[in-house]
Amino acid sequence: MQSTITVKGQATLPKPVRDHLGLKPGDRVKFFIHPDGTVVMLPMRPASSLRGILKRAGQKPITIEKMDEAIAQEVCERDERSTRQ
Repeated sequence: MQSTITVKGQATLPKPVRDHLGLKPGDRVKFFIHPDGTVVMLPMRPASSLRGILKRAGQKPITIEKMDEAIAQEVCERDERSTRQ
């Protein structure tokens, strides 16, 4: 696949590329230039699009309170370990 650069520096992405990346009109993309000279284009996604990707089958989501308890417990354990040394 190929595209032509216009005098304004614009190019049309071929439909198979837009479909593969799930791009729609108005979506934004980000470009990365690698040291070897290759350029990678990735769609920019809002953080909300990541919601739920780490769910495990049959497990309930962990509450904020449970997270806070686990953090507090780890801090206490680290403090105890550091005072023993």
